[in-house]
Amino acid sequence: MFSASATREVLQIVNGQKTADGDGVQLTRMIGYQALDMLDPFLLMDAFGSDKPLDYIGGFPAHPHRGFETVTYMLAGKMRHKDNAGNQGVIEEGGIQWMSAGRGIIHSEMPEQEKGLLSGLQLWVNLPKEDKFMQPKYQEYNKEKVPLEQSPNYSISVIAGTTKKGTQGIIKNPKIDPIYWDVKLEQESYFTQDIPRSHNSFIFVLDGEIEVGEYRNTLTKGQLAVLDKGSSITVINQSHARFIVVAGKPLNEPVACGGPFVMNTKKEILQAFHDYKTGDF
Repeated sequence: MFSASATREVLQIVNGQKTADGDGVQLTRMIGYQALDMLDPFLLMDAFGSDKPLDYIGGFPAHPHRGFETVTYMLAGKMRHKDNAGNQGVIEEGGIQWMSAGRGIIHSEMPEQEKGLLSGLQLWVNLPKEDKFMQPKYQEYNKEKVPLEQSPNYSISVIAGTTKKGTQGIIKNPKIDPIYWDVKLEQESYFTQDIPRSHNSFIFVLDGEIEVGEYRNTLTKGQLAVLDKGSSITVINQSHARFIVVAGKPLNEPVACGGPFVMNTKKEILQAFHDYKTGDF
């Protein structure tokens, strides 16, 4: 199933599925549907973006989570959030929120356009069994706090993980040791970075067109590529391009999903619904 070479090659290309969530927010589901159910430890990824307010203005009214983490990365516009523990704030363009729901949290996420635009990504990351009942916590940073590595040919916003040059991301998560890079490539550039062999990984193209691996599989805007095992990634482009690289150590644990809850067994899912209904969050 996996290549024995050092360079990761494209294992699967995903085009996503158009859907709606929250109060009618239009989005494209890249992970978490029939074509790509999950990529351990990643459970779901949605890409949302529009210049039409009716596509997103309803936002995501108060809803619960338990047993996993939500990662919201804003590409344009803002996301205003608050929860039942009294936490609130605004994620602005270039900002990241890595929220660990743990034993349970009820929060809302309401989008606000900026200059007529709103777009972003939300990734769901599984929590290991021993952390599913931890106290909820946030790691949230604005664009200025995210380390930026620059070279003549590329720039990387290093949200999580460490680059070959030693730039360390702002997010800490020792359980899955994640990588989350926002990469911008100049025209006719070559990009290579190391990734631990243990990690599952994917690339999602935000803009332009890229070629991945030694076989130079082509990906265009809006496509996601699952990569096979290897110790590095290689990307080549002919014109300006932007993409994210995400990787993480798989948990290799049973996964039971029930709407906004992700646990290890069906019994735990039923308990989560019971706790939510009785106010034990």
